[in-house]
Amino acid sequence: MLEVDGFWGVVPAGGAGTRLWPLSRAARPKFLLDLTGSGRTLLQGTVDRLAPLTGERVVVVTGAAHAEAVAAQLPQLGADRVLAEPAPRDSMAAIGLAAAVVERADPGAVIGSFAADHVIPDAEAFRTAVREAVEVARDGHLVTLGVEPTHPATGFGYIRAGDALEGFPTARRAREFVEKPDLERATAYLASGEYRWNAGMFVVRAGVLLDLLAQWHPELAAGVRALAADPARLDDIWPGLEKIAIDHAVAEPAAAAGRVVVVPAPFAWDDVGDFAGLSGLLPAADGPVTVVGDPADVTAVDAEGMVVAAGGRRVAVVGLDDVVVVDTPDAVLVTTRARAQDVKQVVDALKASGRSDLT
Repeated sequence: MLEVDGFWGVVPAGGAGTRLWPLSRAARPKFLLDLTGSGRTLLQGTVDRLAPLTGERVVVVTGAAHAEAVAAQLPQLGADRVLAEPAPRDSMAAIGLAAAVVERADPGAVIGSFAADHVIPDAEAFRTAVREAVEVARDGHLVTLGVEPTHPATGFGYIRAGDALEGFPTARRAREFVEKPDLERATAYLASGEYRWNAGMFVVRAGVLLDLLAQWHPELAAGVRALAADPARLDDIWPGLEKIAIDHAVAEPAAAAGRVVVVPAPFAWDDVGDFAGLSGLLPAADGPVTVVGDPADVTAVDAEGMVVAAGGRRVAVVGLDDVVVVDTPDAVLVTTRARAQDVKQVVDALKASGRSDLT
């Protein structure tokens, strides 16, 4: 598959993945981990998917604490392609900074922003959708890849698709972005066939994104462009940048102004939000217990669920169904897949009790 001329990948690598504690920690978040047993971390897998389209034209934006680890995992990228944020300012500042850097390096370039911690098994289908999105974006549109909903999820935002965009195979104009719905509305969205999950995958000309941002948040647009012009000003400018997500800053108002297009994403997608989601991404187990790590370290008797054996010792599970056991050298988690979303509460409790060394 040939590279796409003038196309750059932007990979925001942030977040702590608190629902995957104690595997994912602030010092080593989920995007730096190989959670699927592929031999590649989630970050490396994201860049691998993009490489046939972008070559080495990839910019990663991450926290200063993780920049060294990111660079070590992606040695093919130059030091100037790993941008380190002094502190989190949400997705718009991160993606905006990358867009400004690309804009200066390659005026007219199209960028595609794809989170570092998502799993997309069908890389070819992903690249086909991205190719169409790039061609749509060349015309000045902000394009989002809309994931086909498989169930009435209440944890994702949705995009409502409208009329087909003439001249393209699958692209449709976006009518609106919708916040995370309750179950009743999510069920209605699914039944209508008009809505797709907003997976935060955006494709747009770098200059167009920044010009759109300048319409609604001019100081933020000026700030990231100033940083791209003079990176030495990072510590002075960054703390004053507005903290806002790209959806609220640009995507939602641009959709209302008729500037957003949806390209359907006909592939499976998972944001690996918790251990229940992770268990569905792993290869089928030989028995009722799925093991992450060495199966020889796990003994299961009349038990079903998932065991993460990362502590270097034997884990035995007896007579439990739907169990999740995560064993690490300094912490053990025991829960069920049904309560996997609540693991974040453990992290909150540890922080509140002063045990940030464990988070």
